[in-house]
Amino acid sequence: MSRYILGFVVLMGLMLPFSGVQTPAALAAIASNEDAMKEMVIGDDNAPVTVIEYASLGCPHCANFHANTFPDIKKKYIDTGKVKFIYRDFPLGNPALAAAMISRCAGPTKFFGMIDIFFRSQPQWGRAENPLEALSKIARFGGLSEADVGACLQNQDLLNDIQSKARSAAQEHSINATPSFIIDGEVVSGNLPYEDFEKLLDEALKKSI
Repeated sequence: MSRYILGFVVLMGLMLPFSGVQTPAALAAIASNEDAMKEMVIGDDNAPVTVIEYASLGCPHCANFHANTFPDIKKKYIDTGKVKFIYRDFPLGNPALAAAMISRCAGPTKFFGMIDIFFRSQPQWGRAENPLEALSKIARFGGLSEADVGACLQNQDLLNDIQSKARSAAQEHSINATPSFIIDGEVVSGNLPYEDFEKLLDEALKKSI
């Protein structure tokens, strides 16, 4: 379980080599601020149980959850209309913050596919000598060019929004590690095995009846 260190470091000095000119093509390819800052949700809005995940794309425990536990949760609870799942960014460090920004710049339709790509490739970009350059290369699989990524990482409003929401999570819900989950108001921390999630979700569903 990765621990949260209060206080985010702005991406200054870690930007990709970029001309600074935001071309119309790059701006057209990335999501609008409104779309990039939306809640990223999977599932029926009217589902009886809501699960909120706070995760960092650089967190190995989060990657493990999304690779080994989330698919079963999605199949049994989300796809069947029992659970609405909300993903919220809680980036630990600059590379994870950059990955979060890039994923949101891909837009709501591509967002979950993009975070899946970043989680699966985490060992490559997380250990890279230049992680932002590695992230830029990986982002191509989600349809974003280097110019798109450069334009995205210059979006101060998006960066501020991600940081602000993460600070609010720490202050309002005492989130201090990733992954952390809020299951119908109850905070649960750690990459629990599927069987434990199953018990928690079944109990929440019983209470919702």
